[in-house]
Amino acid sequence: MAAKKDKQFDPVKVLQEIEEKFEMVQILNEEGEIVNKEMDPKMSDEDLVELMTLMVYTRILDQRSISLNRQGRLGFYAPTAGQEASQLASQFALEKEDFILPGYRDVPQMIWHGLPLSMAFLWSRGHFQGGAIPEGVNVFPPQIIIGAQYIQAAGVALGFQKRGQKAVAMTYTGDGGTSQGDFYEGINFAGSYNAPAIFIIQNNQYAISTPRDVQSAGKTLAQRGVAVGIPSILVDGMDPLAVYVATRDARERAVNGEGPTLIETYTYRYGPHTMAGDDPTRYRTSETDSEWEKRDPLIRFRKYLSEKGVWSEEKEEEVIERATEEIKEAIKVADAAPKQKATDFMKIMYKGDMPYNLKEQFDIYTEKESK
Repeated sequence: MAAKKDKQFDPVKVLQEIEEKFEMVQILNEEGEIVNKEMDPKMSDEDLVELMTLMVYTRILDQRSISLNRQGRLGFYAPTAGQEASQLASQFALEKEDFILPGYRDVPQMIWHGLPLSMAFLWSRGHFQGGAIPEGVNVFPPQIIIGAQYIQAAGVALGFQKRGQKAVAMTYTGDGGTSQGDFYEGINFAGSYNAPAIFIIQNNQYAISTPRDVQSAGKTLAQRGVAVGIPSILVDGMDPLAVYVATRDARERAVNGEGPTLIETYTYRYGPHTMAGDDPTRYRTSETDSEWEKRDPLIRFRKYLSEKGVWSEEKEEEVIERATEEIKEAIKVADAAPKQKATDFMKIMYKGDMPYNLKEQFDIYTEKESK
C-alpha cells in the first residue's frame, strides 16, 4: 500500500485562490463618488473636462453614425454607446508616439489619437482612402479578423523594444475575442519577450449574442494573463477614472522595461453588436439593459464633475453642438471623395511593378475608364 502524503496538491483550491485575487477595481461609483481614495489619479480639472468632452462627443458621434447607417450613408458600423469610459479613458492615458491597434468597434480611439473623422466615415464605407492613415497618426486600420490585432500588437511592441523607443502598442478585443487562438498567442509572445504592450479586453458581456459565461468557465477574463505570466487587472469599465489609472500604470511599467499588461474592462454596449441586422432583444432582457443604464459612464462622470464645479449643462450643450456641426462637415468631406475605380485598387496593391497578368488587366480597365 502506498504511503499517504501529508500534503496533497489541490488544483481546485489553487484555482479558487487565483480567481479570488481578481476583484474588480473601482474608483468612481454609480453616484459619482470617489470610493477608492488611494487610487484616485487626482487629474487636473482641465484633463477631467477634456476626458468628459471626448466621452460626450463620442456618444453624439455614435447616435449620428447609427442614423447615417440607417440612411445608407455609412457602411459597416459597430455601436459604441456604453463603452466610452473603456475606450476613451484608456486612449487618454497614451502619448502621441504610442500605437493603437483597434478592433472594429474602436474607431473613437483612432479619432482621438489623430485620425480625421472624415476618414473614419470613408473606412466605414469601404473606401480605400479610409485606410490611408496620415503620417504621424499612430493607428492601424480597424481589424475585422477577431483577435488578429493581438498578435500584431505584440509585434509592434517588440519593434519598439528593439529600437529602444519609449512607446507602447495598445490593442483591444471583446470578451468573444479571448476565445480566439490569436488572443493567447499575442499575450504569450509579448510576455515571453517582455514587450511594451497593453492588451485590453472590453468585456461588454456578449460576443454578438453569446453571453460571457458561455465564452469561458473562468470567473474573470483578466485571469488569463496568469497563464502567460503577465500582470493582469479587472476594472470597472464604466468608471473612467479606474480605466485611466489601470492604463496609465500599465504604460509606465511598459516604457520602463517591465513588460506587458492585460486589462479587462467590465462594461456594456447599449446598442446591437453591429448595424448589420443584430437584434439584442433576442438575447438580452429589458431588465438587464435597465440595470446597466444606471451604470452609464457619462452619468456618473457628469455627477462627479458637476459636484467639483467644472461641468455644467451649458458646457455639455456646447460639446453637443460642436460635435453635431463637425460630424456634418466630416460627412460632406467623405461625400466629396472620388468614386473608387478598379484601377485604384490595382495601383495601391503593389509598391513596385504589377505582375504582368495584372498589368494587362490594368491597361484594359484604364482604357475603359478613359472613355
